[in-house]
Amino acid sequence: MAMEEAKTATETADAAAGTPADAPVQLDAAPAPASSIPADELARLTDDIVSALKTVYDPEIPADIYELGLIYKIDIEDDRSVKIQMTLTAPGCPVAGEMPGWVQNAVGAVEGVSDVEVDMVFDPPWTPDRMSEEAQVAVGWY
Repeated sequence: MAMEEAKTATETADAAAGTPADAPVQLDAAPAPASSIPADELARLTDDIVSALKTVYDPEIPADIYELGLIYKIDIEDDRSVKIQMTLTAPGCPVAGEMPGWVQNAVGAVEGVSDVEVDMVFDPPWTPDRMSEEAQVAVGWY
């Protein structure tokens, strides 16, 4: 089954639509097939995954990758596997090879997650306007 057909919960950051800086990832408005995961468990998984992502920091910027707006998409499948699309602040980032592993380890430690796949994307490119207010304060821009 294709990823788009199989997803049970999708959070999407839509850069083309100009996602507000204080909401780096938003729930996708597109209807998804009914999930076999109970709603309360899905909500807990989503919260725990976001919390795990907030433990991963860009070593050059004093803010976590979620608040920086580096997470573009999170899909939680019926089998509780998680697919994440993310980017970097710059394609030549010195930790480009390591960051996906950090994300995979952090999200993989969440109770109930069966597997984690991290896909690094560079389209659309990251820009500072993707940062939340919290990240802007952390880097001294606010």
